[in-house]
Amino acid sequence: MKIRDIRKNEPIQLQTISPDKTIHQAIQQLCQFNIGALPVVDAGGALVGILSERDVLRLCARSDCQNALASRVADVMTVNLVIGVLDDDLEYVMRVMTEKRVRHFPVLEGRKLVAMISIGDVVKAQYLQKETEARFLRDYMAGATT
Repeated sequence: MKIRDIRKNEPIQLQTISPDKTIHQAIQQLCQFNIGALPVVDAGGALVGILSERDVLRLCARSDCQNALASRVADVMTVNLVIGVLDDDLEYVMRVMTEKRVRHFPVLEGRKLVAMISIGDVVKAQYLQKETEARFLRDYMAGATT
């Protein structure tokens, strides 16, 4: 199974943020859409970073949280990104996400950001695939035809 397989049945509502926005604006967007990270894109639409809940917590831990809210996203975002492409196998993605300890994975097609997947998306897809395989094998063993 590939990244493109887990995205084809889901409407894509990709949320992004500009690097010049404030952390307060980013937190509002994270909460509004119930997401854990925002891809940061420049005016030309190029991916320049990612801002996660973890980045915000680290900022608050090292400074006065009230003043931190006025910080710019560009000053807090993670810039050393782990990215994927639509044809990446989910087992590879899961391994990379685990090894690099990332929970959010920007997906590019060429240089364009086309999706953001979470470790939860990957686990759910793998679970559903295994469940389907198990059902197929049970039906096969029982002599059922489809």
